[in-house]
Amino acid sequence: MSLSTITALSPLDGRYAPKLAALRPIMSEHGYMHRRVQVEVAWFIALSDAGFAEFKPLTTGARAYLLSLVKNFSEADSAAIKEIEKTTNHDVKAVEYWIKSKFEARPELEKAAEFVHFACTSEDINNTSHALQLRSGRDQVILPGLDRIMLKLREMSHAFADVPMLSRTHGQTASPTTVGKEMANVVMRLQTACDKIAAVKIMGKMNGAVGNYNAHLSAWPEFDWEAFSKKVIETPEPLGLGLTFQPYSIQIEPHDYMAELFDAVARANTILIDLSRDIWGYVSLGYFKQRLKAGEIGSSTMPHKVNPIDFENAEGNLGLANALLKHLAEKLPISRWQRDLTDSTVLRNIGVALGYAALAYTSLLTGLNKLEINEEALAADLDASWEVLAEPIQTVMRRFGVQGAYEKLKEVTRGKTVTAEALHGLIQSLEIPQAEKDRLLAMTPGSYVGKAAELARRV
Repeated sequence: MSLSTITALSPLDGRYAPKLAALRPIMSEHGYMHRRVQVEVAWFIALSDAGFAEFKPLTTGARAYLLSLVKNFSEADSAAIKEIEKTTNHDVKAVEYWIKSKFEARPELEKAAEFVHFACTSEDINNTSHALQLRSGRDQVILPGLDRIMLKLREMSHAFADVPMLSRTHGQTASPTTVGKEMANVVMRLQTACDKIAAVKIMGKMNGAVGNYNAHLSAWPEFDWEAFSKKVIETPEPLGLGLTFQPYSIQIEPHDYMAELFDAVARANTILIDLSRDIWGYVSLGYFKQRLKAGEIGSSTMPHKVNPIDFENAEGNLGLANALLKHLAEKLPISRWQRDLTDSTVLRNIGVALGYAALAYTSLLTGLNKLEINEEALAADLDASWEVLAEPIQTVMRRFGVQGAYEKLKEVTRGKTVTAEALHGLIQSLEIPQAEKDRLLAMTPGSYVGKAAELARRV
């Protein structure tokens, strides 16, 4: 069976493949190969500038050629590395041999070929490559996806700031809010979560087999390898990697920053699961309608249905993403003694975890863009819920010292169908100033929204 979008084992590379085009070049094995080449080239060029008599500084032409290997790295180049790996059975060594093969007919580079991968353990290349992938995945796909959702929610916050809506605490009628204020709540939560994602320092180490620069010092004992390594890691691209230096490690970078990053993404995803379920419920209540798409079918047997499939898709894929992200966060910081390989196979699924998240963001945004507010349904729900005014009435009663205010309103409203007439009769009987009576009599469920509109516009 040939591999295609309909034979792919993962739906990310099958059914949903077109929606993940932005993530695939970054988090695929091709993206991993690309970053390995980038790291090896940066290390090689830096070594030429270290002042070693045995490795003179590279010429401008040689540097430009090496950087072009990174800039122009193609799928064909990845395929060539995979072909070498069939013999080496070692993916990092295959990258090293591929780079050396590009030195042919270039005497300056051929002479210095043994400085490719010099003093490095495979994990020096792998951890920095994963870091580069994660930084790109975060900055180019995950955060922009979340930003697009926030932008839409902020737009809805402002547009619907004044549209009153019945709240439902514990699923029961409660003090009214506005549609815009409920969107604003999510904007603020999501902004905090995104700030935490963006703030995670993406780290890298290049310190040898067990983190002590053993091989490095065996070659040049007097050289400051730690400072050199830090410079390569923290110098901006393309001559460096633009990461944060990790000074202490075993053979692997500890992956604590990865756990922090994955936990931060998972927290943002949890907020969006909450949103997806709430919108699903509001669609069910009729607060929102969904714009129809020509030719789309909601049910194979019930022609009237327009199902909230985008929110359901988002919820499901956010759950999948979080299951993987949480496993990654729990597993990756753990390694037996100085190294075991349990992280290696798990790390190959970073793109899967982020892929499900990115897919969910697309679905959620699609769903939000289909929504049309149904003010008639919102107003009707409010008009059928006069009992929510028990709260302001008893609060005003308390202000003026009316004894047993809460208990009196509880007796009148709890578990009963409350009408405007019944509440107005109660208000008229209260021993409070007439101006306060008039204010309460003028109040409706739709006007009892506090600062909701102001808060909605503030985000």
